Amino acid sequence: MKPNLIVVCCDTFRADIIGKNQPLSFVQTPNLDRLADEGVTFTKCYPEGLATMPVRRCFFTGVRTFPWRFVVPNEGMHMRVGAGWHPIPSEQDTLAEVLHDAGYMTSFVADVFHLFKPGCNFTRGFLSWDFIRGHENDMVRTGPFDRIDLAAHVPDDQANPGRHPTVAQYLLNALDRSYEEDFYAAKVFRSATRWVEDNLKNKPFFLWIDSFSPHEMWDPPRYYADAYFKDESVKDYILPQIVNSLEGRTEADIERTKALYYGFVTFVDRWIGHLFTTLDAAGLWDDTIVMFVSDHGTELMDKGQFSKSARKLYPYTTRLNWVVRHPDGPRGTTCDAWTMNQDLFPTVMNMLGLECNVDDGFDIWPLATGKGEREDVRDCAITACQSFVCVRDDAFAVHMDVSKERDEAVHEVYDLQSDPDEENNVLADHPDIARQAVERVEELTGGLPAQFNEYQARYHGQGRLNARIMNTYAPMRFGKGK
Repeated sequence: MKPNLIVVCCDTFRADIIGKNQPLSFVQTPNLDRLADEGVTFTKCYPEGLATMPVRRCFFTGVRTFPWRFVVPNEGMHMRVGAGWHPIPSEQDTLAEVLHDAGYMTSFVADVFHLFKPGCNFTRGFLSWDFIRGHENDMVRTGPFDRIDLAAHVPDDQANPGRHPTVAQYLLNALDRSYEEDFYAAKVFRSATRWVEDNLKNKPFFLWIDSFSPHEMWDPPRYYADAYFKDESVKDYILPQIVNSLEGRTEADIERTKALYYGFVTFVDRWIGHLFTTLDAAGLWDDTIVMFVSDHGTELMDKGQFSKSARKLYPYTTRLNWVVRHPDGPRGTTCDAWTMNQDLFPTVMNMLGLECNVDDGFDIWPLATGKGEREDVRDCAITACQSFVCVRDDAFAVHMDVSKERDEAVHEVYDLQSDPDEENNVLADHPDIARQAVERVEELTGGLPAQFNEYQARYHGQGRLNARIMNTYAPMRFGKGK
């Protein structure tokens, strides 16, 4: 019988946490550390296109999206995030569909509300799915606003739901929360664990688990954050972007906000452990491939701010987790080949002995197992977010804006041998490296400035992309605030 497959995907989970000797190894993740100790960690895995939706769509289809070439209707989606945010095109097969056709019992458990917006197609091929609602701007509730404590999480003079509608919406959704089990990550992994228990006799099975945590809001049970930094004189800014422009910001504000993230990561790991405990008890490790992946990381004041930015395509944001535990090994190894998220689909197909019908990625499992002479499948990673692109190889990282003319596109070049943290821009010293990077990108985009296709929404109203924006009820009730 073919092996089962379980993929755990977490949003905004930095790739420098899991395992030994990582910059953030002090963050407690015993369950994911165990997975790394028993599997293979790909240390240079990057996405072809950020962020949440583009990365997952590429995971699900094996088809890269950059250079933003798909014109797909996307009414009802959160439009303002820009290029690449659209449903799975109907002509593309999904991983779940292919595995279903191969005889797999398929299921999807997630709280990433973007994936369930109208017509997104991320549930295609799954015989069952469980959507855990309530994150961020998911409009589960439209009141009562007088029961939320917005002032505890925003500056004193900004406690207006119209000023911070995302925080207000999230707090509304979480009003009835009392215990760990009520938090979204716990709900996701408890649901996934129940599904595993229900389907022990339905092998082979494929289960994709997708946790929006530790994406903002950085809101773990408070004792998880207290383990990293505790100061009752500062607020818990669960939307960390608020701290970026906080007037009178203190070092304690920064450290507490970092602690919220660290604690959230530990909390997510604790509930991943809930799933692993059942895999232990049921003896599933012997016939189940288990993967852990992420869609991107986040900045923790690495370069002076919290959260991610399209222009800042540095490894703390762009490097992905990809850990694979296969019943047949290898155990506790790393692979330093350049890998990308479009490689997951063909790699899974090879592992399960199935034919792969897409060719944007590569089967990278032979690189991990060390069978035969190693031949790397690529010599760099090209990652895009909106119009910004980073070309990264072993020697240099080149950052550019592909909406500009080719001679003006590159704005940063870093020598990774002498400057691995990308602090010293040496563009002036390496015009040849900049030119070479532009040529690599132009193989995908054609000549710069790049021209991208994008669906034009039917409703042409107000908004950044001149389309209907469905965000949250708060501004309708309170105005935009001051």
